[in-house]
Amino acid sequence: MTDAPQQAEPPLRAAIIPVTPLQQNCTLLWCTVTMRGAFVDPGGDLDRLKAAAREQGVAIEKILVTHGHIDHCGQAGVLAAELGVPIEGPHEDDRFWIARLEDDGRKYGVEGKPFEPDRWLHGGDTVQVGELTLNVIHCPGHTPGHVVFHHAPSRLAIVGDVLFQGSIGRTDFPLGNHQDLIDAITQRLWPLGDDVAFVPGHGPMSNFGHERATNPFVGDRALAE
Repeated sequence: MTDAPQQAEPPLRAAIIPVTPLQQNCTLLWCTVTMRGAFVDPGGDLDRLKAAAREQGVAIEKILVTHGHIDHCGQAGVLAAELGVPIEGPHEDDRFWIARLEDDGRKYGVEGKPFEPDRWLHGGDTVQVGELTLNVIHCPGHTPGHVVFHHAPSRLAIVGDVLFQGSIGRTDFPLGNHQDLIDAITQRLWPLGDDVAFVPGHGPMSNFGHERATNPFVGDRALAE
């Protein structure tokens, strides 16, 4: 009698931790080889985030930011200073939003502090987390500097507020652009493949194929009308 072969550990693991009163999905992702990881969009509730990293045994080496809205990065600078790690992202076109984090925080009841990323990101860049390489995709529309992080081997994307299960990001905020958002989703995300699962900025995960089939804003049928 032989033992069944053990499943190999995937290269990337992730945990979703909703933070702030806006229930924004902060993602803790890590390289299973090195157990080094990153927080994507640590908007608040820093004690909960640090506890989650400790619980998983993950050493945080950087913070990644998809865009400059308060619920996604209001506390990114504070956390980076506490942990002594760099911030990468978003694209520099979101400098407008990062500069007003304190004012927006008062409006939404979320503590916000402006920060300067250690590295602004552009489409085509890559970021390293442990031995993982994430591709950076610039997806403007919700904000002009919004980026998406894609780990091709895991068929996983972290899309911030570009796309949701059954919806898309709002474009009625300052510097939003509806057509830019539609173009970013259909021209930059759909080609990654229907089987790519994504973590949105709010709500449950989905995959690109499901959204192409059912999303009333960017589904194939909706755009053909």
